[in-house]
Amino acid sequence: MSAQELDLRDYFQIIRKRLWMIVSIVVVVCLLAGIYSLYIKKPVYEASTKIIVNQTPTQAVGTQLDLNQINTNIQLINTYKEIIKTPAILDVVAKDYPQFNTTAEELLKTVNVSSVNNTQVMTLVVRDNSYQRAAEIVNAISLVFKQEIPSLFSVENVSILNEAKVNPPVKPGPVEPNVVLNLAIAFILSLMIGLGIAFLLEYMDDTIKTEADIEKYLGLSTIAMITRLGQEEIKHTETQAQTLSRKAGELDHVTAAK
Repeated sequence: MSAQELDLRDYFQIIRKRLWMIVSIVVVVCLLAGIYSLYIKKPVYEASTKIIVNQTPTQAVGTQLDLNQINTNIQLINTYKEIIKTPAILDVVAKDYPQFNTTAEELLKTVNVSSVNNTQVMTLVVRDNSYQRAAEIVNAISLVFKQEIPSLFSVENVSILNEAKVNPPVKPGPVEPNVVLNLAIAFILSLMIGLGIAFLLEYMDDTIKTEADIEKYLGLSTIAMITRLGQEEIKHTETQAQTLSRKAGELDHVTAAK
């Protein structure tokens, strides 16, 4: 049965015929995704700080804002975003904060720096399996960055707007795993897999099963049909045959000729 010969009703019939297989695949995959998300995947927490690239002390004395300097600071943000993730900053963090027991390469995998267009604010984000550790690391990176920038650029135009709270009143929830999102992805993928297997099995099945198949593929009418009987039907038929046989052998059905 080729795909070109199928109409919409055929697709629904294929799905209906293998519905239990499709449902089973969806249930099993979603169950595995839920177990992985809730019991196997370690939770990941996120802590962040905000850093502003502002005017230098000499420029702050003036009564008017220097628009060119502001634009320069905005353009510097892209450079600063890359500097934060270099050994010039992360090596210092790893050295000055041995309690983290980590390296610059490991820190790099947990750090993400972003900024909003046309603003002088950067957001520094660190992810870790412990929220307290993530907050301590992001605060340390922000502080080291602020301290090292003057020696790198001979300018002091970086300030920390806010630090991450190491012990917040309400502990933030993990950002990963996202159970709802994982289940949604698992549902969609498993449904696609189930439908794909169902149509593949139907495509590979070239047997003729019904009278409609004979007329459709061979163009012939059905003259007779042999029915497949189940075990109960076979027993019922044998019982009827034995009953008829006993009746045929009874004397009531025999007449003597004179």
